[in-house]
Amino acid sequence: MMNLLHWRLLVAVADASNISRAAEEVGMTQSGASQAIAQLEASLGFPVFTRERRYIGVTALGEQVVEQARSMLARLNAIRLLADQSRGLQGGRIRLASFPSVTSTLLPGLLRDFRRQHPGIEVVVLEGTDEEVEQWLAADTVELGVVMNPPAGRSHVLLGEDAWVAVMPAHHLLARNAKAGGITLAELAGQPFILATGGCVVNGESLMEQAGLHLSDVRVKVRDWISACLLVREGMGVALVPESALPAVVQGLCVVPVTPPIQRKFGLVCSLSGQASAATQALLKGVGKEGRWTESR
Repeated sequence: MMNLLHWRLLVAVADASNISRAAEEVGMTQSGASQAIAQLEASLGFPVFTRERRYIGVTALGEQVVEQARSMLARLNAIRLLADQSRGLQGGRIRLASFPSVTSTLLPGLLRDFRRQHPGIEVVVLEGTDEEVEQWLAADTVELGVVMNPPAGRSHVLLGEDAWVAVMPAHHLLARNAKAGGITLAELAGQPFILATGGCVVNGESLMEQAGLHLSDVRVKVRDWISACLLVREGMGVALVPESALPAVVQGLCVVPVTPPIQRKFGLVCSLSGQASAATQALLKGVGKEGRWTESR
């Protein structure tokens, strides 16, 4: 059965001439996108695309289908603009503050889907440390902020969560023994350490301190998680990294869960102006239980 996602994917493939880039644009995996295109073509009864090694073309009949799909999506967009206008959302603007690891991982998909649902609302993302995000919320400089580990009594909408993992060189002595059962903070504390902060006060050093431990040999301190992983790969030390911030390719690395598990949670918190903003409340309403924008496809 064809749905909105199929038609968006079809137009994205036609524009990019590449299934991988199109899949990323609509928020799908490459394999899922390939299957969806095959289903769409099977449903239509004719090929929409021609496939070569590094290029995806459009058949003559496919050009007509793509044109109709563009028209349909444009009309849907116009209907959504009318709906936003009727609720006073047209021209709304949301300032959303976040720290780097969330800006690059959790926010892109959520904001992409929100903009599709509410094309008349502008979302501006401001990036800072977690301490700066809290300051901006308190000063009412932003309508929304991503807050790490919001306490149970603080009003928030859960955006997502992940676990801390230990990253070691693939042939590290600890890596050989730790793969099955995980590794404790105590085992890591005395190792040569690459301290990455991700722009957050919650990092490898603070986790050690909370556990009553001390990093005895910090070799390098960096802000970026990926940089820390690259230094680990070069054998300069070990690191504690959030699972969602791991590099796409972990060749040369051994990634081991921390035991007992340590989780990070991210919540969307409103400032005073955000509580009074219809546009901001529309975004919060759309964030589902799994920390992503939900809509009918």
